[in-house]
Amino acid sequence: MSRIVVITSGKGGVGKTTSSASIAVGLAIHGNKTVVIDFDIGLRNLDLVMGCERRVVYDFINVLNNDVSLNQALIRDKRIDNLYILPASQTRDKSALTKEGINLVFNKLSKMNFKFIICDSPAGIESGAILSIYFADDAIIITNPEVSSVRDSDRMLGIISSTSKRSEVGEKPVKEHLILTRYDQQRVNDGQMLSIKDVLDILKIPLIGVIPEDCSVLNSSNKGIPVILDKNSISGKSYKDTVNRFLGNKIPIKFYKKENNFLKWLFWR
Repeated sequence: MSRIVVITSGKGGVGKTTSSASIAVGLAIHGNKTVVIDFDIGLRNLDLVMGCERRVVYDFINVLNNDVSLNQALIRDKRIDNLYILPASQTRDKSALTKEGINLVFNKLSKMNFKFIICDSPAGIESGAILSIYFADDAIIITNPEVSSVRDSDRMLGIISSTSKRSEVGEKPVKEHLILTRYDQQRVNDGQMLSIKDVLDILKIPLIGVIPEDCSVLNSSNKGIPVILDKNSISGKSYKDTVNRFLGNKIPIKFYKKENNFLKWLFWR
């Protein structure tokens, strides 16, 4: 059986797509056959972050409408074995998503031996977000260390517990995880951001990752390379640790220091 993981938040711009791409890459690197699906119909951007936008011919909605087969729409990543992308449509309406159609696609992916199905959910409570949450086995909440972001994430936790298929049928609840993005310890010390403890006191779910404020995230996105593949990025290293924790490995939260590239160049001469 495939493990369905929704990456979600209550607020936009917190790093869901960046996290979806890096988590999918990390799981595939660990040898798991993984697919990452863009649920943000009309605002497709996962393919840009994954660097495969020029290879998009068919999309998620084409599959749901039976225009093409699932195999025709899946894009295999060029860099990593076992990793596939199912892009969203830029031209269709969100009403094209249906519970029955999504369930059929998930069943097909399971029969294709995908270990993980990563769902890059749109922000908030629109239909794409609710439908991606409905089938989830795990939910990874992405939040920034600011009051509005944490408050909206708390609301999403309530939605997950009340609208998932698991809650309908009385199964074990969706397993919840937290990733804190754009964290800056100096700004926390200055009182400009919430601390890790502050966020955990509000949300009360297990923390699996702290991703620091890092310009490498934007640089990697602009290049179409998931930041987890940037070996010199502190965010990339943090995402690697995050994936390991998600897989059950006990790794303490640690903060990587930025390398001084000038000194590195000087001593390597």
